[in-house]
Amino acid sequence: MNEINTWMLLYAALSCVIGAIVAGILYSWVKKRPQKNKRVSEVGALIANGANTFLRREYGALVKFAACAAVLILVFLPGPIWKGSPSDNIIMAVSYIVGTIFSAFAGKLGVTVATLANTRCAESASGGVRAPFMIGYRGGAVMGMAVVSASLLGVAAVYAVTGDATAILGFSFGASSLALFAKAGGGIFTKTADVAADLVGKNELGIPEDDPRNPAVIADNVGDNVGDVAGMGADLFDSNVASIAAALVMAAAIDREGGHCTATVFAYAASGVISSVLGVACARIGKKSTPTWALNASTYTTTAIFLALTAVLTAIFDFGWRIWGASASGLLAGVLIGIVTDYFTDDSKKPVRQTAKASESGPAFTILSGVSYGFLGTLPAMAGVGIAALVAYKICEPMGTGYAMFGVSMAALGMLSIVGTIVSNDAYGPIVDNARGIAEMCGLGDESVRVADELDSAGNTVKAITKGFAIGAAGLTVISLLSAFISEVNEAAEALGVAGIDMLAITDPTVFFGILAGAATPAVFSAMLMLGVDRNAQRMVAEIKRQFSTIIGLREGREGVKPDYARCITIATDGALGELIPAGLFAIAATAIVGFLGGVNAAGGFLAGNITSGLLLAVFMSNAGGLWDNAKKYIEAGAHGGRGSVAHKSAVVGDTVGDPFKDTAGPSINTQITVVSLVASLLAKLFLELAIF
Repeated sequence: MNEINTWMLLYAALSCVIGAIVAGILYSWVKKRPQKNKRVSEVGALIANGANTFLRREYGALVKFAACAAVLILVFLPGPIWKGSPSDNIIMAVSYIVGTIFSAFAGKLGVTVATLANTRCAESASGGVRAPFMIGYRGGAVMGMAVVSASLLGVAAVYAVTGDATAILGFSFGASSLALFAKAGGGIFTKTADVAADLVGKNELGIPEDDPRNPAVIADNVGDNVGDVAGMGADLFDSNVASIAAALVMAAAIDREGGHCTATVFAYAASGVISSVLGVACARIGKKSTPTWALNASTYTTTAIFLALTAVLTAIFDFGWRIWGASASGLLAGVLIGIVTDYFTDDSKKPVRQTAKASESGPAFTILSGVSYGFLGTLPAMAGVGIAALVAYKICEPMGTGYAMFGVSMAALGMLSIVGTIVSNDAYGPIVDNARGIAEMCGLGDESVRVADELDSAGNTVKAITKGFAIGAAGLTVISLLSAFISEVNEAAEALGVAGIDMLAITDPTVFFGILAGAATPAVFSAMLMLGVDRNAQRMVAEIKRQFSTIIGLREGREGVKPDYARCITIATDGALGELIPAGLFAIAATAIVGFLGGVNAAGGFLAGNITSGLLLAVFMSNAGGLWDNAKKYIEAGAHGGRGSVAHKSAVVGDTVGDPFKDTAGPSINTQITVVSLVASLLAKLFLELAIF
């Protein structure tokens, strides 16, 4: 390892230590906020126990999957253990296991702090916006700092120990595979409860969203934590690791010919951690500012700090201004994609208001409007990803062989450089959403509910932006992973003395076969997850109706009569655990089957089709789901007849369709396209040796 790589590894380690210290300080601050209301503590304990029980059972199931996968990796990757060096297989298997552990830790920590912050946020809401905002945001920032620090620390540790960029792909696969199942399982749980609670509570009985009489209300709040906190944290952890891994694979190939691209990757990733720490520290609400302004200000501050810090490092260490430009193009594209997503999901903008107005004519028009605007929003987002990749490619192309695609990987790294701030903003959303539910369930008063609603509205708007950002980042990352796959194929082909991949020609039947199979996979994957929500929600709807019909006094809200919250939590948990493995296994198996049938060219086509179709569906479902959600909230605020009107009932139907779109299938596709790209890279040598055609 050369001297500059050593210095940049130390810089990366130092940044991770700083991030971890900040996470610890914020956690301690949140924990010390007062919590005195007995009823609030009881409800908070129900939510925390439900979330931790689900995570314990989910991780128990995933341990079995990870153990089986680790054995297969040990035997077959990077090549059959009986043919190559056993130490390489051991390193790959250990890297995979470490990746799963880091990803699981990120999810567990996020849920722990979120369930501490939600009750404290609810209790402080009676005193105005500032105190509960700071509790919600700093609670989310613990997750943000943990994700960005742990992802870089894990990659740096694997690289420092092995010096092998391919081993980092094993670490990334561990993080991605666990994230895939965690996001799918959490998404099925949360939308099972949300859909069932809304359909029976709001539409049939006309009771408020977080009415304590509703048997699914605690499960709904549990779902916010296991789906939107643990699931999204694992998703962005995985994306960040994958972007660094892809950049390091290409950097290693360039560095063999001279250069210090590996040092550049670690320097930029570490600067992202420092920028996120400073950006989080800047999030404040002044006398005239709003929660949405404060959240967006932290994002823009982090962006500016990252650009300035990386520019200074580039000047000092001569990393190359073209590489800096590629990284900047990715980061700016991420911000623009977020702004576009905001336009299609913000209730002050035309698409949401037009959908709300259409709801006066019935749910069919709600669905038609939402689907149409969801599709309209795909063009600017996908064009943004494509333009960022093209600009990065062209900027770095004159630097020499390999630099063009390295530039694309640095654009992905740049887009994810502010992931600490993005996760902080995203985790803020479910914390204040829980706080709003707790305030209503515990009767904390109209002012507390109003303040919590204001915080929740900001969370919904910013969460839509962070979802768009995550999708864009996943898009650039997997373009980089496609290049990493080609790099791995050609390296293995050279060792075996066979032809590698020069170009993926669409006229090649094996490539075209791969493209078609890859394009269909995200659609089937999404259908499996949403059917899981459908089946599970139907079971919970039946249970909610049973309780209202058999528990005497529940519907009337008689004092001392309580629903069986635990039964609904059990239904959501059992259903999610039964549905989370098949969809993920399908995506992994499809990749392997295509590769073993058609070889590396078919696998390359599969990745190209999967990336294109996956991005389209992910952006569409995120935009449509966020739009339906905010159209419902806009009507509930008094527009078009308000609560109980025809427009409101139509909007609730739209929201229940949009829930599995935006919180189950849509964000899970991000991880699915990352996982299949990593699977293809890891199996590249086997595809070369064992393909049938």
